[in-house]
Amino acid sequence: MLFSYKATDATKMTREGVVDAQNMDAAIRAVEQRGYTVISVVPLKEKKSLLNLEIDWFQRVSNKEVVILSRQIATLFEAQVSALRIFRLLATEAENPKLQNILNGISDELQGGSTISRALARYPEVFTPFYVSMVKSGEESGKLNEVFMYLADYLDRMYEVVSKAKNALIYPAFVISIFIAVMVLMLTLVIPRIAEILTESGQQLPIYTRIVIGLSNFMTHYIGLIAVFLGVAGTLLWQFKKTDAGARTIDSLKLDIPFIGDLYQKLYLTRICDNLATMLGSGVSMVQALEVTAEVVDNIIYREVLESTVVAVKGGRSFADTISEYPEIPGVLAQMSKVGEETGSLGNILTTLSKFYNREVNNSVDTLIGLIEPAMIVLLGLGVGTLLASVLMPIYNLTSAI
Repeated sequence: MLFSYKATDATKMTREGVVDAQNMDAAIRAVEQRGYTVISVVPLKEKKSLLNLEIDWFQRVSNKEVVILSRQIATLFEAQVSALRIFRLLATEAENPKLQNILNGISDELQGGSTISRALARYPEVFTPFYVSMVKSGEESGKLNEVFMYLADYLDRMYEVVSKAKNALIYPAFVISIFIAVMVLMLTLVIPRIAEILTESGQQLPIYTRIVIGLSNFMTHYIGLIAVFLGVAGTLLWQFKKTDAGARTIDSLKLDIPFIGDLYQKLYLTRICDNLATMLGSGVSMVQALEVTAEVVDNIIYREVLESTVVAVKGGRSFADTISEYPEIPGVLAQMSKVGEETGSLGNILTTLSKFYNREVNNSVDTLIGLIEPAMIVLLGLGVGTLLASVLMPIYNLTSAI
């Protein structure tokens, strides 16, 4: 919760600002910990005006900002700057108001005696369990500067992979959306007028023309009902997705769709291998690395695989032998992991596998783009050609008869 404060510093100069705290007492303590004398502290009402852009959606912290923040923290730790001073400094330099409030909140936590990992854990919408666990391992090993640099590199890699996969679908989705909108406008506004002329002519219409006219009549008379149906269906699907059964169904479909499923599988394997390699390289135990990776893999099927692997590893089984039992895990991953465990270089093996699957994702995306564009052109051509032929052919026959 945000609180607006007014206070005076040691020089009796008035200071104003915003703190993020759980309640009023915590907000007052946070202001006093900054060395200020409190004049007033009041809850800050959230503004919901689009003009002021104060809605949470517009104040979210982007992945790019977290990457830059991680690099800055690593650099300052390497320069032997204290943790409290680092977060205070970065808070004053942050341009994003939400990030500034978060950094100020972390600074207050540190000043109150909290560890960095515990302070970061208060903001799960920005710092994932993986991020917090990595920082905790850095605190225990005394290598915070290296850990934050690892995190920045890791987030960069993940952002690049995910962004490329998403961007590959933006152009086809845009073109198809425009095509659907144009077809709906044609069927509801243009075709009905032409259909009146063709019907009044009394000529025998081709079957495909009658189908188009029938579709046009249906959409014209029931456009409102169709919109309501789509809205209700979309809402129900959204609610279903939030349930465990819905999330499982959707995550399973992602892996079963031809070609797209292969892309998703490689994307998840890249994330799993990269997470495990990064955490093992930072001194995190295999059990903890698997637990954290299960939380951030973002797919229920693979999460359950990793959770089962955690139980097996705790029981004394090896990581490689356990994952070899699951069809979702490729044999090459299990075999190379076994070699890594036998040679004591599992982290390096997983790093190599992560790079391999990363290249596979990039190649799959390039192939997908190459397949989508010609298929989209063919489908659009068939759709437009069918619509035009169903209208122009009867008109041509009518003019020929005259």
